[in-house]
Amino acid sequence: MNSIINKMYQNNTVIYKVFLFLFTTIAVVYLFPKGGHFKYDFNNGQLWKYDNLYAPFDYAIRKTDEEIKSEIKEIKSNTKPYFLYDSEIEKQVLSDFEERISSIDADSLGSKKISKIGQQVILKIFKTGFLDKVKQAEVLNKKEIVAVRKGNEVEDRNIKSILDSEKVEEIIENSLYKYSNLYEYEYLLNALLKTIRPNIVYDEDFTSKIIENDVKNISYTKGKIEAGKLIISKGDIVEGKKLAMLNSLKSESESQVWTDSNYNWIFFGYTILVSLALLMLLLFLKKYKSEIFDDNTKVTFIFFNVLSIIFVQTLVIEYNSEYLYIVPLCILPIVLRTFFDIGIGLFTHLLTVLLLGYIAPNSFEFIYLHIIAGIVSILTVSKLYRRADLFISAIQITITYMVTYFAFSVINEGNVSQIKWTYFMLFVVNGLLSFLAVILIYIYEKVFGLVSDITLLELSNTNTKLLRELNEKAPGTFQHSVQVANISEAVANELNANSMLVRTGALYHDIGKMLCPLYFIENQLTGVNPHNDLSPIDSSKIIIDHVIKGVELAKKHRLPDRIIDFIRTHHGTSTTYYFYMKEKELNSETPIDLKKFRYKGPNPFSKETAILMMCDASEAASKSLKKPSAQSISKLVDKVVDRQISENQFLNSNITFREVEIIKKVIKTKLMNIYHLRVEYPK
Repeated sequence: MNSIINKMYQNNTVIYKVFLFLFTTIAVVYLFPKGGHFKYDFNNGQLWKYDNLYAPFDYAIRKTDEEIKSEIKEIKSNTKPYFLYDSEIEKQVLSDFEERISSIDADSLGSKKISKIGQQVILKIFKTGFLDKVKQAEVLNKKEIVAVRKGNEVEDRNIKSILDSEKVEEIIENSLYKYSNLYEYEYLLNALLKTIRPNIVYDEDFTSKIIENDVKNISYTKGKIEAGKLIISKGDIVEGKKLAMLNSLKSESESQVWTDSNYNWIFFGYTILVSLALLMLLLFLKKYKSEIFDDNTKVTFIFFNVLSIIFVQTLVIEYNSEYLYIVPLCILPIVLRTFFDIGIGLFTHLLTVLLLGYIAPNSFEFIYLHIIAGIVSILTVSKLYRRADLFISAIQITITYMVTYFAFSVINEGNVSQIKWTYFMLFVVNGLLSFLAVILIYIYEKVFGLVSDITLLELSNTNTKLLRELNEKAPGTFQHSVQVANISEAVANELNANSMLVRTGALYHDIGKMLCPLYFIENQLTGVNPHNDLSPIDSSKIIIDHVIKGVELAKKHRLPDRIIDFIRTHHGTSTTYYFYMKEKELNSETPIDLKKFRYKGPNPFSKETAILMMCDASEAASKSLKKPSAQSISKLVDKVVDRQISENQFLNSNITFREVEIIKKVIKTKLMNIYHLRVEYPK
């Protein structure tokens, strides 16, 4: 049991990568749409590039969404509005009228006579039907024939035959004109006008039910295709009825493929596709970016970004595929390029787009657009030193999307009349959303402990608090650091390494010296050397400790780990040779423990940290030259670098002998420029 636990502990990084691989694979497969996939790819207006296609089974031709919408619209426009003849209103109006009449003086007016006349007028109006004038005007704007429902009976009527308020007033006046008694006429007219109200009302619920019922009865098919019938021949144009038959076959095939019996097989197929893509990513990192592959945090960061992009894109496709191009996939290569290099950014982007192309409509168009846009984003955002760089890149990405989509539309449709101009707005939104990369970069720096070019640019400013403090407490060390930074940057540019990272690391590599600056010769302005009062072992310990104290100081000021790496490795496991030889002279007969004169390391483990070690040692050694010349500088640089190679300082730094020779050449050139001779001015 203990042996198993020990093996697991020894291989914990491998176990973690396996777990990460499996988790990401399952998550991506889970996000994929749960449906079959049609094996033919086609678009309206394109040539059929496959062999003759025959119907594999009987199936119905489905109507398009536009056809169904058109039928629904036609149903709504042709359905008659239904009105309800409300008999309760008739009873209520008669009751209100009787109540009003009963209040008059029976002697002064013939209340019975008036009541009878009023009832006759009300019944006459209600028999014809009384509809509110506003509602009548609304119906007349749409159609004239309406259905009036009285109990279980429905009668079609012309809306003009139903009385409105003006016609009702006219009927009342005509019915009462024969009364010579003015007081009686006015009283009866006033009573009728105040009690009468519409008895025909719009039945919105019933009308909606009729429409819903008709919509439910719509047929979603328009014909049937028998098995074995030719659907389309090779070279035919996909359009009209052929397009409808192909779309119907696609829908029917996908629904038949995704059945309970086939679910496990399709899930297995999805898993293989996703696993292959993620495995290729891991193999790429292991073969070409081993320093990243060995760092589980960085591998997790890459997989997290891939999973996040797939998650967002699948959500949009599931919600509405019309918004397919609103997702800024170019954020992925921009972010990865910011923290790593072009190779990782492009390779990861390609694999992610390939995975999404399997579930996106018009997959070839989708893949082509995003691959081209991804390449443009990587090439234009080579360095993110300014916000303007991302702004310019976003414009170029948007233009690339627009031009590429325009070309595809012209090829597919044969003209520009069928172009979806709304896509151009989506591309503009896509470009604007690319600016989220700045926010994501900041968040990722904090969460994953990574460092971007923007952060490096800020840290390389010599007005930062830590560098100002170094300049004040150890001015000689500060000047040395600036010189090393300039030389290292020139070397990194020559080797296509990360020059901004090297420069920033060089500026901070000796910050540990500010805690005891006078023990380092570049800061001994008075000529007093405190090492004269110390033993070689104690002096060596002080010199070696500047690395440890520098790491502690960097962590205290929250410098990124990638910058701290330069502090830890700039002396590797080399020795304080001067004090070692001095101790040897003083105790020639006593065995000397070399560990007391050796830096703790580790050795440089990247091209950038190796560059700093060579530049730092060469620049420091050049100060010992009393009369620097091209020949003496060249010999000195060769001696310093060759000694580091002989001590195996660069075994882990992935650097070649050819690159070492280039580094030597650049260092020699820069040092000769520093120590160049001037013309002697006359006294």
